[in-house]
Parts: sequence; structure tokens; C-alpha cells
Amino acid sequence: MESSPPDRRIRGMSFREVSVENRLSVLDRTGNRTENRSSVLARNLDRRTVGMKKKETIIPGLSLFRRETPTGLSSLSYEPCVCLVVQGAKRVFFGKETCQYDAENYLMTSVHLPTMVQVVLASREKPCLGLRLTLDKKEIVSLIADTPFFLPRRKTSERAMVTGKVTPPLISAFQRLIDLEDTPEDIPVLAPLIRREIFYRLLADEQGERLCRIALEGTPAHQIARAIDWIRENYTRPLRIDVLADQIGMSRSTFHHHFRSVTALSPLQFQKHLRLQEARRRMLAERLDAATAAFEVGYESPSQFSREYRKLFGVPPKKDISLLRQGSAGFSS
Repeated sequence: MESSPPDRRIRGMSFREVSVENRLSVLDRTGNRTENRSSVLARNLDRRTVGMKKKETIIPGLSLFRRETPTGLSSLSYEPCVCLVVQGAKRVFFGKETCQYDAENYLMTSVHLPTMVQVVLASREKPCLGLRLTLDKKEIVSLIADTPFFLPRRKTSERAMVTGKVTPPLISAFQRLIDLEDTPEDIPVLAPLIRREIFYRLLADEQGERLCRIALEGTPAHQIARAIDWIRENYTRPLRIDVLADQIGMSRSTFHHHFRSVTALSPLQFQKHLRLQEARRRMLAERLDAATAAFEVGYESPSQFSREYRKLFGVPPKKDISLLRQGSAGFSS
């Protein structure tokens, strides 16, 4: 008789028997040191971002940000990523939902989402300092294949943007990743290993199952991620819900239900937010007038565009762009 392979064990329990809470307690034996490690990482980011608002590092997928004053609401389309604020705090609005993240809570989004963001805690003496690392679905699927205890227990769909508790191992991994900027020759070998460790920590966290469901084919969340990709690539075209639902293998009602569960928006609202944010960007960067920007992003009626623009951003297009150019509001990172 063939014997089954031995289970990997933690404190006398197999990984199959270990709950998320127990895995976290094992992975994070130094929880009381999170604040100290965040302070060290904050000093590191402070040193690397002096005089700038955003820095794209030489490490693939990693960017740093800095704000020295609180900000108003700004447009930002989040790609799948994990964000840490190691000093200060930021708030994100999507649909009717709000997420706030700070030194104790990271932000993770597993699909592209159009949002409004603001820095709520920052000063010249203690600027808001943070970082963002893009999530790679292929790397995450590879991790799940290597560590099958991460497989989701339920085929449901939940919010794609969530917050989770920052742990010392997660802070430590980000510290080592950022420090690779000082030894660029190590980046090709060590950066992929540290990224994999970070993704492992996220999968082992209380929010890890959400990440699994987005990454794995055959789950409703993964089907919605495919629909989101299609809408992003075709946002100027009319959105035919029945056709898109059929394309991803769902009925119209099921599609609506799962889409709103993941994004907090209906498909049409999602497309509208994408159009309005892109029109805003074009008016600011390319100096287009409102009517031209409206037509370029798919609107047929300038008056409808102005109404929906004002509803989302609070002011008409012309006034909003004037305020943006004066620096009273802006785009965030």
C-alpha cells in the first residue's frame, strides 16, 4: 500500500487543519513590533522621497508616494495592487464604500477600480508616506499551486478592495524590497523572491481568500475580473450587458449581482466612472474642452456628460479643471 505524503505541520497541526487565524499567529510571532518596524520603514521612505510626490522605483511594480498636506478628493484608478501607508493616512471611495488605510492597515485591490482618494493625515513634519506594489496574477496562481491550503473554501464574490492588518513579516519584506534600490545588481535575483514572499503573506492573511478567488479560473470573482478587463479596454463603446454576461458565462441577473459584489458599482456605473475620469484627465493634460472630451470618451450628449460629471466630482467640468490647475485639487498616486 502506498503511504500518503506527510502533511507540512505547524505546532503539531497539518496545514490542512490550520485556520487563517492560526496561520497568522505562527507567521507573525512579533506582532508587538509592528509599530517599530513601520517607523523604520517610514524613515526609509522619507529619505527616498524628499522633494517629490511620487517615485517610480527601479524595482518592477513598486512605487513610493509622499504628501505633506491633507488633500481634497482626487481621481485614481487602482490597478490590482497592495498599498501601505507607513505614516499618515489615506481614504478611498468606490461606489458607496469607503476604505481607510494607515500604518496599521494595508489596502489591497484585486481588480482595476475607478476611485476617489484623499490624504487625510499629513504634515510637513510628518508627511504621509506610503508605497504601492502591483499584484501579478500569474505569480499568485503559482503560489496557490505550490501551497494548496490557500485554495478558497467558497465560490462566492466579495469586495475586491479591502483592508487588512499590517504584520511585522509584511513590513520586513517590504523593507528588504525597497532596500534593493541601494544594490541594483541584486534586483533581478532577489526582487522576484521578495515579491513572492509578500504575495505569500497576503494569501496567508485574513483577506487572502478574496485574492484566491480573483486569481483562480472558474470562480465568479475571476469571471467578473474578465468583464472588468473588457470594459476597461472598450469603455468608449456602448455597453451591452446581455452580450458581456454571456461572454463570461453568466446570466444577466447573476452578472449584475456578482459585479456589484466585487466593485460596489453596477456595470454601467463602472463604465461611467471610467469615462468621466478619463475625460477629466484629457481636459487637464491635453487642454480639451468639455464637449470634445465627452465625445472622445464615448458620450453622445455634452449636457448628459456635464450632469454626470458634476454628480461625480461635485462641480461642472470647466470649474473643476480650473481648480485642478490652481492646485486646489488633483490626481493622486
